[in-house]
Amino acid sequence: MWLLRRMVGKSGNRPHDVYTCYRLTIFMALCLGIVPYYVTISSEGRGKLTSSYIGYINIIIRMAIYIHSFYGAVNRDTLMSNFFLTDISNVIDALQNINGMLGIFAILLISLLNRKELLKLLALFDGLETEAFPRVGVAMQQVAANKKMNRLVMILVGSMVAYITCSFLMIGLRDTATFSISAMISYFSPHFIVCAISFLAGNVMIKLRIYLGALNEVLKNLAHQWDTRSLKAVTQKQRSLQCLDSFSMYTIVTKDPAEIIQESMEIHHLICEAAATANKYFTYQLLTIISIAFLIIVFDAYYVLETLLGKSKRESKFKTVEFVTFFSCQMILYLIAIISIVEGSNRAIKKSEKTGGIVHSLLNKTKSAEVKEKLQQFSMQLMHLKINFTAAGLFNIDRTLYFTISGALTTYLIILLQFTSNSPNNGYGNGSSCCETFNNLTNHTL
Repeated sequence: MWLLRRMVGKSGNRPHDVYTCYRLTIFMALCLGIVPYYVTISSEGRGKLTSSYIGYINIIIRMAIYIHSFYGAVNRDTLMSNFFLTDISNVIDALQNINGMLGIFAILLISLLNRKELLKLLALFDGLETEAFPRVGVAMQQVAANKKMNRLVMILVGSMVAYITCSFLMIGLRDTATFSISAMISYFSPHFIVCAISFLAGNVMIKLRIYLGALNEVLKNLAHQWDTRSLKAVTQKQRSLQCLDSFSMYTIVTKDPAEIIQESMEIHHLICEAAATANKYFTYQLLTIISIAFLIIVFDAYYVLETLLGKSKRESKFKTVEFVTFFSCQMILYLIAIISIVEGSNRAIKKSEKTGGIVHSLLNKTKSAEVKEKLQQFSMQLMHLKINFTAAGLFNIDRTLYFTISGALTTYLIILLQFTSNSPNNGYGNGSSCCETFNNLTNHTL
């Protein structure tokens, strides 16, 4: 309890800065072995990330446990043998284990090596909220952002825990089922890692969307002043009529429009720097978990379709309904993880694309040569500094990924179903191996 209070803080404390806003997110990532930090409050009342020896030990122990468990799984001590034991399923299970082992080890190692990028990222967020945005009259509200972040954490962690608990009960309560602790760890460990990276990346995207939205509102507010011709030199701030859930705005009318645009350019540059830092921190992790998720989705869809289409002659210890439910729920779990990552990234990119239209709208309205020059500089900056998220530069993390995954999923499902239908024993029993089936299929095609 002392450790929980120290790392998370009392539930009654309201988040008042970036670090306390990420308190639950960082704590859950610490527990799952992704980050070696936790949030503390300094003597000045400011939040900060503090290194945790427990976090480093947790990461190292998890790496050792996962490697040992996967080694046991390679020696045929697998959870999948309770559902079926066939030539194709053996190959699929081996590929899934290898992919999971290498993927989890890579994610934990990369997270440990790139841990300073997370510190830099949150420092940029803190600088935006405490220095940059107040200069243009924006005050960030942490409560609304904190609720969105905690909701995402609860959805992903809750769905993962519910699936693993139900799966464990379904398998454990079956008298004929056999499994070991190492088999359970090797099978379910990718679920924890994918969940942790998903909510950590998703919550970073939430903040980026809020910052981009606030920047766009500042520029829209400037355009509104020009439209109503209310830009007058007075000596005080006037509260804006618009107060959004994530931030509140004050119309600063003591500043020259060119100065506000210059401040907005600096804010945009800092946001792009933060997005580039986030992409650097998550790029290989996203590539790994998307690869793991895609492979599991393909194989789960294959198991479900094969059973529903009546192509399988499996000898399982579970009923068809239990079999289909188990793999369907696992597939849905990974789909939720991919959707949370893609939608978070795509929304941030769409927010950033709106800035260009607002800037050019201001450019068409302004009469001042100085303001026009600043807006032209801003336009050039928008051309050269764009927010983009990639998986190690191999593909973009946006909605085009849905189409790519759907196409690849369809292709591989057709190939796997052909393996089954062209095998003399439907790919089961003591019939031909997968390699022989592949040769038969190739010769038949030629």
